[in-house]
Amino acid sequence: MAGRRVNVNVGVLGHIDSGKTALARALSTTASTAAFDKQPQSRERGITLDLGFSCFSVPLPARLRSSLPEFQAAPEAEPEAGEPLLQVTLVDCPGHASLIRTIIGGAQIIDLMMLVIDVTKGMQTQSAECLVIGQIACQKLVVVLNKIDLLAEGKRQAAVDKMTKKMQKTLENTKFRGAPIIPVAAKPGGPEAPETEAPQGIPELIEVVKKVKSMQMFHMPITSAMQGDRLGICVTQFDPKLLERGLVCAPESLHTVHAALISVEKIPYFRGPLQTKAKFHITVGHETVMGRLMFFSPAPGNFDQEPILDSFDFSQEYLFQEQYLSKDLAPAVTNNDEADKKAGQATEGHCPRQQWALVEFEKPVTCPRLCLVIGSRLDADIHTNTCRLAFHGILLHGLEDRNYADSFLPRLKVYKLKHKHGLVERVMDDYSVIGRSLFKKETNIQLFVGLKVHLSTGELGIIDSAFGQSGKFKIHIPGSLTPPTLEGNSTQLICPHKGAGRGVCAGRSPAASLRCQAALAEDAPIPLAPPCLLEDLSGALPPGPQISLPLRLQFPHCLLGPL
Repeated sequence: MAGRRVNVNVGVLGHIDSGKTALARALSTTASTAAFDKQPQSRERGITLDLGFSCFSVPLPARLRSSLPEFQAAPEAEPEAGEPLLQVTLVDCPGHASLIRTIIGGAQIIDLMMLVIDVTKGMQTQSAECLVIGQIACQKLVVVLNKIDLLAEGKRQAAVDKMTKKMQKTLENTKFRGAPIIPVAAKPGGPEAPETEAPQGIPELIEVVKKVKSMQMFHMPITSAMQGDRLGICVTQFDPKLLERGLVCAPESLHTVHAALISVEKIPYFRGPLQTKAKFHITVGHETVMGRLMFFSPAPGNFDQEPILDSFDFSQEYLFQEQYLSKDLAPAVTNNDEADKKAGQATEGHCPRQQWALVEFEKPVTCPRLCLVIGSRLDADIHTNTCRLAFHGILLHGLEDRNYADSFLPRLKVYKLKHKHGLVERVMDDYSVIGRSLFKKETNIQLFVGLKVHLSTGELGIIDSAFGQSGKFKIHIPGSLTPPTLEGNSTQLICPHKGAGRGVCAGRSPAASLRCQAALAEDAPIPLAPPCLLEDLSGALPPGPQISLPLRLQFPHCLLGPL
């Protein structure tokens, strides 16, 4: 609050050539030095290249006057002659696809978004991207249907009504459902028209904007400023060309980080999966850098746990994911090789309520904790009708140490489920079976002795010992095999051990069809398997009963390796 003014920042966003700057000019009474494309480069190219700032003021609505100290002290008192004002600061954002970084940065400082639509063209590619950014970065939206003067006068109202219905349908499945839609003509006759042509629909638009609130100063002397304020500072004997865009902050409020743990939510309009080890453009505040991600989720038993939005629990164990899990991309496991690859991932469309990622930045970024993070593919073809914004989230924990792989990552408990598949060779007696094709002959099977085994017919077993020198092994069944097992009936298994997925097997021989899944005992140490055990079996397995062995592998300190 400053000078009896309440400020609200309003972003003006939309597709290129939709008339955003003309609308900002029509609304504004005061302009900053960066307003209305004053930069020579902008004038030369005829487009907005950077954020522009301007403002207008209106009498402060009665419902907002209670926020002023003098009205809090005497709510029944008559307002003074110089009544308080609502100052609306307009943030004019670029519309060109190549300037999406600037658009994202501008969207993070606004309280309300004006989405400007060319009424003769409707929603366009960057209009849609701006709407997605608005859903992430702000809570209120006003749709402005601009250039209504280009519609034939006799059909104008019908065309406006038709476009209004289209926009209402577009907003129906967003958080902006029911947002006001205002038709205007910011610059009747186009850019070359004389200034005598008065804009249309501007008073109605101002009335809508007056229904929102928030702080800033234009050409007003002040002695202090706070977060959200825009001000000009006069520094004598200083060349402004030496100053780059940066951040002004209180000591210790910003940190320079080399990597970060973030919460992740995929943007539904982005086509394709979010893969672990994939690189994305990561926007943090006003910086955009390349970063590589590793996705992980709660253990399957905790998929339904309540999301925690402002912290990260290092005491919990997390399940590594090859990609961000979403219902539209949940893979169906159709063969044994795929079961290896998709171990631990969502099945039957069941996805966790919260997922995270470790982001490794190609160069350090400076940002506060709990700031907004947006991931995108800005190298995608801007001429295709696709959404380049891939995900968004909150930065929960920044890693400031350059050697975070050694100093920090050991605290992050991420594990991976790995499945190996073999065959049941024969049933020896009521208490034991022999398995093969799970290990190579040079494997030290003693590393796996003692692992619990659940047979598909329900029996509990334990890997007892190696059997011969060819990689075969013996499974002991303490409670004896059941008659269905001995008779070879088909069965199905849902493995109950911690962190394992689901295994299914149907009998395919007169002997018992035994598909087993070995689980670590609750307090057993994790075995360090030789490298050969981590390789997938190549080729199709021959017909016969099968065995499935999931291995629970703790990740080493460096999860992704150097970029």
